Amino acid sequence: MSNEAERTIAVIEAYAESLMDELGLELVEVQFRREGHGWVLRIFIDKEDGVTIDDCTAVSRSISTWLDVEDLIEHAFHLEVSSPGLERPLKNIDDFKRFAGRKARVKIKEPRDERRVFTGILESVQDNEITLIVDENKVHIAFDEIAKARLAL
Repeated sequence: MSNEAERTIAVIEAYAESLMDELGLELVEVQFRREGHGWVLRIFIDKEDGVTIDDCTAVSRSISTWLDVEDLIEHAFHLEVSSPGLERPLKNIDDFKRFAGRKARVKIKEPRDERRVFTGILESVQDNEITLIVDENKVHIAFDEIAKARLAL
């Protein structure tokens, strides 16, 4: 990802976090990248009882208006606001705590026994370590070992 895209994401995340607090929503992820049909800015939002179309509309309008005023993105882009879906990313320790008991797919930075991906039930979170039940075995993974994680079906 380019430095410009990273900077743009950081500025948008900072604004979106304050907006989510006002609207009672959670910012899950911001993506800004070039795709086949041009640049796309995706904002994934969530809330405890699920995201509605009205939530997406409110965020889209607010972000769009703010971006017009800030003139942050100099080229054409498409703005998409949606829920993260059933396989939402797990970004921080609070996400892991919130979704304890659910199935998760965790990719670690360095292989362990020639394996980097573990899929199982998220049993618990203690301090900065998660415990997954994988094939009836407990797998303990330190939070700083995790490269990517998401809920799994």
